[in-house]
Amino acid sequence: MSLIIAYIGKNGCVMAADKRKIGYFGDKENLKILEDELYNGEIDSDEDFLKRAEELDISVKITDDASKLKIVGKCVRGEVSTKGTFETRRRRIYGTTKGYQLVELLGSEVTSRRAGESGIIIFGNVFAKKMAENLVSKRFKPSSSLKSKGEIFEQIIEEIASMTPTVGKNCDVLRQDPLFSTNQAQQHLNRTIDQDVKVLFKFRQSLKEQLIQQSREIEMSNKIIDEGDVGKVVSIDGNMVFVQLNDKTQAMDENWKQLAGPGQNVIMFTENDNIKLGDKVIIKNEDLCLKKDKSSLKCDVILCSL
Repeated sequence: MSLIIAYIGKNGCVMAADKRKIGYFGDKENLKILEDELYNGEIDSDEDFLKRAEELDISVKITDDASKLKIVGKCVRGEVSTKGTFETRRRRIYGTTKGYQLVELLGSEVTSRRAGESGIIIFGNVFAKKMAENLVSKRFKPSSSLKSKGEIFEQIIEEIASMTPTVGKNCDVLRQDPLFSTNQAQQHLNRTIDQDVKVLFKFRQSLKEQLIQQSREIEMSNKIIDEGDVGKVVSIDGNMVFVQLNDKTQAMDENWKQLAGPGQNVIMFTENDNIKLGDKVIIKNEDLCLKKDKSSLKCDVILCSL
């Protein structure tokens, strides 16, 4: 759900993009019906779109704050993306003076890459792209400044937004105009894109690691013992006692790294002068204590089930 209009010429590059994103949830067949009607231009307002979605029992979330343009090096980058079941597909255009490249990615892997020197490139669904092409052909002035071209593109996006809910009225416009020859442009694009894809790869790796960690934390937090036996006292040194964990208990640190497994000892502290070897240690109502008299124990680990 995007519309990006880009101009690349001998004096620089300018891109304009709407900021709309639409999220769906519902039956796949009904979702296809809704998308077909959207892309064919049969639905021409947000109100009609939401009404039709409700008729098809499709949940919709519309936002108008997505940033689809970015300055990367001495280039402007425009991106539209589609989230699949397992990976995100991205289509990008990188533009600068006297050169551009179109890049397609699956996840962070480049699947297609082609270059050009100049032109007007439009990303969008069939209906929005057709309308944009028609309006650009009527209003575009080759001799105008980059600033003026950007203003024309912005006006076109706003006009198309009044015709289809797939495009929002909020718009970003970015320009770059370094002094490049055709060869210099492609050399800079190659370096910039290679680095940008590496950044995307590292970001995705970091995000994957975060998700794995979050999943691990959720898994382990569900194993925290709040009721039941955990072990027995096997050594006493003043107010410090060593507790041997039973065969169903492990001790973790705050990063969910195992410090002690079943049969191993953990250190606990008590103010009970009547503690004996062999005393059972339990958790009762989320409190760590001795089983015999419920006197409190303290420790610096998280006790979890296996």
